[in-house]
Amino acid sequence: MNKQNFFERISDKITYWTGSAWAFTMALGVIIIWGISGPIFNYSDTWQLVINTGTTIITFLMVFLIQKTQNKDSKAIQLKLNELLAASRHASNRMVDIEDLSEAELDVLHKFYQKLSDAAEKDENIYVSHSIDSAEKLSSEKSSGKKRMNRDKSD
Repeated sequence: MNKQNFFERISDKITYWTGSAWAFTMALGVIIIWGISGPIFNYSDTWQLVINTGTTIITFLMVFLIQKTQNKDSKAIQLKLNELLAASRHASNRMVDIEDLSEAELDVLHKFYQKLSDAAEKDENIYVSHSIDSAEKLSSEKSSGKKRMNRDKSD
């Protein structure tokens, strides 16, 4: 068993466990015990340092475990969405793997889809499909029509 698989298995188990009711109950119990013990230790700097150090260490480690789990989940969701796009006859395959685009490129796509959304709102029929491919086809048809009209006017 390699280190990567070991880390993945351990991080999955720890992340699952820390999201459980038992883990929350234990953490709450530690805080309650710490709070009750305040008067015993005269609310000293050491008493405060114990909880601060403990929570800081746990938080620091959990950031990496949670990020590992989120990366795995995000990759799985992206693959599922890619499969849906690839399987759908009406979806644009250009949308597969768009998570690799830059932020600026994603902003351009967002603006385009905002325009498609605005066009869909204007349609009386809610079942009319709007996609990149259909928009390009429509744009091409409009351009061809304008060229023909301009040619007819000049003749």
